[in-house]
Amino acid sequence: MKAFDLVIAKDAAHALALLAEHGPSVKVLAGGTDLLVELKSAPHIPRIVVDISRAADLKGIALTDQGLRIGALVTHTEIMCSPLIRDLVPALADAAHSIGAVQTRNLGTLGGNLVTCVPSMDSGPTLAVLDALVTVAGPGGRRQLPLTGFFSGPRKALLKAEELLVEIIIPKDSLGKPADFQKFGLRKGQALALVNAAASLRVDWERDVCVAPRIALGAVAPTVIRAPAAEAYLEGRAITPEALAEAGRIAVGEARPISDFRASADYRRDLIAVLTRRALANAYARAKAKRDGEEQ
Repeated sequence: MKAFDLVIAKDAAHALALLAEHGPSVKVLAGGTDLLVELKSAPHIPRIVVDISRAADLKGIALTDQGLRIGALVTHTEIMCSPLIRDLVPALADAAHSIGAVQTRNLGTLGGNLVTCVPSMDSGPTLAVLDALVTVAGPGGRRQLPLTGFFSGPRKALLKAEELLVEIIIPKDSLGKPADFQKFGLRKGQALALVNAAASLRVDWERDVCVAPRIALGAVAPTVIRAPAAEAYLEGRAITPEALAEAGRIAVGEARPISDFRASADYRRDLIAVLTRRALANAYARAKAKRDGEEQ
């Protein structure tokens, strides 16, 4: 690894000042689980690395007027252990548990996982089906955008060199919404997903039909994607095993899987159908369990 200068940011404002000062040659270090691997093999080493890991204002999980705020520096382990996460968005804890090994979860951050924009990321699909927003700070202030609009391509985020991802917001309307995350890899632990899928839905119990379904997929396109045609098919439809299976088949047509050394495109298409159906079925089961618990 070639030498570089390391500067430690005191808080988000200090980090932004350092980014503005050093320009596009700077890299941001959070947990380091992705960046350090990159620095060991990248042909172009940055002159400056800004360490934001001590910025307290980029940490924490809390309820706000807008919804559930998750700081960009919150680690996957903190997500798994958070009572708020486990109570309001347990599928996100499930997704965090599937990421890497214990050491990776202890160091890796949610913000870093999203900024890296790996198509197979495990946090992205669950956040997408909960209509999550990201807050980006820059010289001109802060802006918010939907998470799915944050990804522009493999390892490419809509983040300018002088900008910083500061928080993730799960809106109030999505808190408590039944959701599920599914992942298939070549082994049980420390594996990248061949395909991952998440789904969320509400149920109109008077008619027993699906309301506000969301489906998101990873590792099947250049970025994490939603499956709007499958969602539209389910909206207002009776929830049956046949309907959930059909939604999975529709989702297959919305993806663009590739063949590589880990799996063929055809195998990934089969996985999309299966994992989508399972995620929807488990979200429905969580909805029923929640209703039954409230009625007791």
